[in-house]
Amino acid sequence: MRCLIVDDEPLAHAILSDYIRKVPFLELIGATTSPIDALTRVQRGEVDLVFLDIQMPELTGMQFLKLVERAVIDNQCRVILTTAYSTYALEGYEHNVVDYLLKPVSFERFYKAVQKLFPPIQSIAPISKPIIDTELSSPAEAPPKDFIFVKTEYRLQRVGLNDILYCEGLKDYVSIYTTTERILTLQTMKSLEEKLPANQFARVHKSYIVALNRIESIERNRIYMNQPGHSHAIIPIGETYRDAFYRLIED
Repeated sequence: MRCLIVDDEPLAHAILSDYIRKVPFLELIGATTSPIDALTRVQRGEVDLVFLDIQMPELTGMQFLKLVERAVIDNQCRVILTTAYSTYALEGYEHNVVDYLLKPVSFERFYKAVQKLFPPIQSIAPISKPIIDTELSSPAEAPPKDFIFVKTEYRLQRVGLNDILYCEGLKDYVSIYTTTERILTLQTMKSLEEKLPANQFARVHKSYIVALNRIESIERNRIYMNQPGHSHAIIPIGETYRDAFYRLIED
């Protein structure tokens, strides 16, 4: 499906563009900050799917939906709303939107939304059964992400998973130590732990999460982390997490 991003935030363009490129049945044909430009392209029949922000200066997302309503009803173009505000969800569904994504959007939630498009794709252009079975049927088979976005004081910052050494909890903040910098993020250890892949990261203490591929050695319930260009970081292993951690290492 030919996809167009309509949003006045550059960060939203970057995130959605990356997600679209990861999905085999989606094709990114453009990203614009102008709803008027997008409206023209939809009316020309150039677009199959619009990722539409709601709060924009030229034309709001709801105004845009009203103008392209005939194309949406006829399934010539589908719309997925992307916004930081949940108050417009019900109104959006009245205009036959496919789904409503709240920012910041995770890849898992994005993939779940675009999967809802499969029945219309099948009715317009049949897809061979092997592709349906192996690529579209299960979100678990989506390409794994290699980064996360974390909230800092002023922005959402992208952090590559391979760059993370370890994370240290500080009440409502978490310090993420990477190969190049320390990032202070506004979240709890529990919420960060849920974002990190369990096969790459382990909670070893109430205040520490470590990247498994950055462990250099383990001695007397202490983990020595490999920090390029710096002295070793020494992470304690908490009694609560000890047995599970050693089982993970053995496996």
